[in-house]
Amino acid sequence: MPFSHDLPPTSNTTVRNVRRDFSEWHLGRPYYLLWALDVDVTPVRQRVAATQQHLSGLLLDGYLRQPHVTVGLCGFPSPAPVHEDDFGPELLHKQIEALNGLRPEAFDIEIGALDGFSSAPYLAVHDDNGHIERLRSCLSHAPQMLAHGDYRPHVTVGLYGGAWPLDAVHARLAAFSAGDALRLRITRISLFGYASGEIGGRLSRIADYDFVSSRCIPAADCTELLPFPLP
Repeated sequence: MPFSHDLPPTSNTTVRNVRRDFSEWHLGRPYYLLWALDVDVTPVRQRVAATQQHLSGLLLDGYLRQPHVTVGLCGFPSPAPVHEDDFGPELLHKQIEALNGLRPEAFDIEIGALDGFSSAPYLAVHDDNGHIERLRSCLSHAPQMLAHGDYRPHVTVGLYGGAWPLDAVHARLAAFSAGDALRLRITRISLFGYASGEIGGRLSRIADYDFVSSRCIPAADCTELLPFPLP
């Protein structure tokens, strides 16, 4: 995914995200795919909304992405990959086969305190038994999956809309009273897509890999986002 700023951040400010097309990244390819844990449930939505209100004035307007925990990036779906960041049927087939081999079981995560990267604030996700990392390693056939060595599971709550002083932002993050951690049971991992020309746009579900049945179950209508059949 692209950096979403026009000017490079300094060491003491947040990244200023901007709303533009990023055509130099997507090259006319309309959708981008990722694997994520779906945590779009009422308690998480309420906490995200509370953090957005707490950070009012700092965030880019129009962030619509549903709460999720990104496990790894796939790329731009293509039946005949050309670019390095294209994602074709062979890679998806390898990922599904790897999930079949892993046979993941349901597990619990906790969503806790407000924290942040330089570009975005997030709610920290705790997975004490390493289930998310095993899923991430299992899906690592796509070259984009392990591109970021500092991976931290999290729920993004928005994007910074300005180059704000980091000290002041960190103080504001620390002042948020999150309350008790939210404990969620995870029974599936989902393949999502989004419009590549929209920063912070909504996710569309393509399929769920269900841990109980060890099956990849397609969403009702995923043909627009995935231009080749699911395995």
